[in-house]
Amino acid sequence: MEKAYKLLAIQEHISANEAKRLIDSGKVFAYDKKIKIARAMMKKNTKFKIMHTKKPQKIFEDENIIVINKPPYTTSEEIEKIYKTPLLHRLDKDTSGILVLVKNKNFQKKAINEFKNKNVYKEYLAWVSGIVSEPTTIDMPLKVIKTKSGAYSKIDKYGDEAITEIEPVKAFRSKSEIKAVIHTGRTHQIRAHLSYINHPILGDEKYGGIPAKRVMLHHHKFKIFDYEFTADVPKDFTIMEEYNN
Repeated sequence: MEKAYKLLAIQEHISANEAKRLIDSGKVFAYDKKIKIARAMMKKNTKFKIMHTKKPQKIFEDENIIVINKPPYTTSEEIEKIYKTPLLHRLDKDTSGILVLVKNKNFQKKAINEFKNKNVYKEYLAWVSGIVSEPTTIDMPLKVIKTKSGAYSKIDKYGDEAITEIEPVKAFRSKSEIKAVIHTGRTHQIRAHLSYINHPILGDEKYGGIPAKRVMLHHHKFKIFDYEFTADVPKDFTIMEEYNN
């Protein structure tokens, strides 16, 4: 037995630090499961598979904004560094889809007001456990809890207003693809709300989801002012047999 990062370093002919970074980023798998702990003890003959990150795709750019189709396994902050432009909003590392960066402070100020006034349209796609058969609106306040392992949102009557509209798209055996439109932008809002109605997102183990290669959430459509954008659906959204647990 040996530590996972040491075995990965040997297999890939990379440094131990680089092996740790790959595991911590959620890109390393073995035995069809994500390796979550770099120091986990594993068999010396373990064969690792690395999920290589796709390059961000630029959807649009003008004098005000840059719009990116963010690949999974990439943080919003990494996108910000690549384009050397401030973020208008953020997506979780595993979440793919539309990410907007702002090129001037005047537009940024106006855009932030649109978010505050709920004049922004944000539509996501997600694969969830169970069969979602009809539209529903989840109007449950959320409170953010800060922990050593990151932020976590829970339903709390004293929390901030959070409204999510859910609509079924299609089903595959015991899973469903759904559309989620959020009218507020709370931390992990969709993830917490879907968990609350017993339809956690596949791969979202933090909120009770079954294991998958990533959290199956994609920011599909976005509208602000006269701008409207759509991000292509990732391939992993159309190949659901691998999640047939």
